[in-house]
Amino acid sequence: MTSATPSSERRVSARIGAISESATLAVDAKAKALKAAGRPVIGFGAGEPDFPTPDYIVEAAVEACRNPKYHRYTPAGGLPELKAAIAAKTLRDSGYEVEASQVLVTNGGKQAIYEAFAAVLDPGDEVIVPAPYWTTYPESIRLAGGVPVEVVADETTGYRVSVEQLEAARTERTKVVLFVSPSNPTGSVYSEADAKAIGEWAAEHGLWVLTDEIYEHLVYGDAKFTSLPVLVPALRDKCIIVNGVAKTYAMTGWRVGWVIAPQDVIKAATNLQSHATSNVSNVAQIAALAAVSGNLDAVAEMRKAFDRRRQTMVRMLNEIDGVFCPTPEGAFYAYPSVKELIGKEIRGKRPQSSVELAALILDEVEVAVVPGEAFGTPGYLRLSYALGDEDLVEGVSRIQKLLAEAKA
Repeated sequence: MTSATPSSERRVSARIGAISESATLAVDAKAKALKAAGRPVIGFGAGEPDFPTPDYIVEAAVEACRNPKYHRYTPAGGLPELKAAIAAKTLRDSGYEVEASQVLVTNGGKQAIYEAFAAVLDPGDEVIVPAPYWTTYPESIRLAGGVPVEVVADETTGYRVSVEQLEAARTERTKVVLFVSPSNPTGSVYSEADAKAIGEWAAEHGLWVLTDEIYEHLVYGDAKFTSLPVLVPALRDKCIIVNGVAKTYAMTGWRVGWVIAPQDVIKAATNLQSHATSNVSNVAQIAALAAVSGNLDAVAEMRKAFDRRRQTMVRMLNEIDGVFCPTPEGAFYAYPSVKELIGKEIRGKRPQSSVELAALILDEVEVAVVPGEAFGTPGYLRLSYALGDEDLVEGVSRIQKLLAEAKA
């Protein structure tokens, strides 16, 4: 038996060495590398709108570049005018009234999530994490010293967890429950009644709630976005909202997110950010200011395209024997179950997991998808429909033809 490597001989710390690579970014990077090599790869991996950032936002950034005021350090917690605009946007879009002092501007949604957990978790504190989950949530919890506790929902419930499941997972160490609606990776949206029930359960037990509202404007059909602290005012003093401009305004590369929380949490998270990164790029902050202060016309147009693509993708996936794909109500992802295909022969191979099936799809038909293992639920694939209509149809058609060859 080989003993563990002594800390004195370890080149990378155990804490950082335990972090897994972002699976979604890894798949996207591999697809882009193959494209660069001349391969006709179609990538369904990245959660990134294929639209350009609206012109008026870009122009605001250009002007900021020319202004010496923004060539210098600014407050670590964000430009005061942007914090005020985020507070105003939150009232406009969700009916939740907050002060600018309750806002921290971060380098994208990922930093918002990490700093929020870091501000409230002590070592060993548990966070209930509904699965399927976005890959970054459990890693951020662990980095902050917490322990993620997974509660799994599947396609039979539309990937929505129940209060009964959450209660079964609650222990004396539970401090936070994560709530995400609309969801990445599944596109599920909780009804107002179900969201309220979860919020009231959390308030009853004195739990913190971290709610990720990044997809608030991307809902379809009869689904509606509702902000948890609006539904359950009793949560106000223990609710943390994370959000950003990435999805709503096609600004994934601009890296501007934010945290909305009680003032003591914001002060603590701002102190952390002051040592980690200082202020977010001023140019990006001014672009975000133009975004959140403007109207929602651009996202309305994107939503129409996403809705059309959503319906096309779900229909085509459900035409494949052995695949079942619930219709997502939000975000821009489909999350089909492929459990019936695991172990079947496809072109001389028998994939034993959704990881192996995703690899087979990439190798055989040059289509990149993300396996469910990345989101805590083996037996599924995530496909983003935030890409052009022609590529979407071509990519799913390739998958259809390949998986039609599956045999026992």
